[in-house]
Amino acid sequence: MKTLVNRQLDFMGKRKAAFAVSGLLILASIVALLLQQLNLGLDFTGGTLVEVRYAVAPSLDAVRQALEAAEFRDVSVQTFGAANEVLIRLQQAFDADVGDRVVELLRRSGEEVDLVRAEFVGAQVGDQLRDQSGLGLLVALGIVMLYVAFRFQYKFAIGALLALLHDVIIVVGAFALFQWEFDLTVLAAVLAVIGYSLNDTIVVYDRIRENIRKSRIDDMPAIFNESLNQTLSRTLATSGTTLLVLVALLALGGDMIEGFAIALILGVVVGTYSSIYVSGALLLPLGLSREDLIPARKEDPEAEELP
Repeated sequence: MKTLVNRQLDFMGKRKAAFAVSGLLILASIVALLLQQLNLGLDFTGGTLVEVRYAVAPSLDAVRQALEAAEFRDVSVQTFGAANEVLIRLQQAFDADVGDRVVELLRRSGEEVDLVRAEFVGAQVGDQLRDQSGLGLLVALGIVMLYVAFRFQYKFAIGALLALLHDVIIVVGAFALFQWEFDLTVLAAVLAVIGYSLNDTIVVYDRIRENIRKSRIDDMPAIFNESLNQTLSRTLATSGTTLLVLVALLALGGDMIEGFAIALILGVVVGTYSSIYVSGALLLPLGLSREDLIPARKEDPEAEELP
């Protein structure tokens, strides 16, 4: 039997183990979301914002520890503009003297601190926007499914949709499991993960379709392995360079974009994995065959009548 050449890694031979890993990750994510739930930030819950100005740039960790020791709840501390200007977010109801209490507390360490402003921050994302974002996500996934079904075939669309759901559930579940703050920047990162994962999946699908049409064999696992090996260098180069930038953002970007960077790092890693072991490997249990991409030739009735 003719086989494909230059096969390097047997991805499809390990697909069952990969399915088990994905199943465990999804199960853990769903349990975390149901039991621990997301640690929603002020963008979702509302709270109090206090801006202070130091004479000398302070240690943000020291500021955060001092506030937490005074039993302020869900404290978020970050620089705002200059290094000596600090923005403090407190997930609690606003009262008129909260700014003075925060400044008095911070002055106990001997630092020179002045109050710039203290105000209530409403929930930018309430029930209405959560419903709209959920509906928007469903519409986006539906459009993606239609696009992939039109460009490739409906079995590819199912695989791509399941891969996207796989990535989103695991990334969001990680935030619930480790109780990282989930705010608007993280939500934006999750939407970016969908685009990144879909792009990688389309590249893999395009090569699988091309190889199925060119190949003379019906060994789908062999064709998939060849396709994945052919796109592997491109996938690793793209994800590797993206991760370098995201790690730099995580290390140097500060508290303001920490959640954004973490979500994207998780998304790139999970998305790279899913483009191989979820979107690609799922085409086998979905029963993809050569006939799905190469229509059978119709017999010419006039040719049969010829002597």
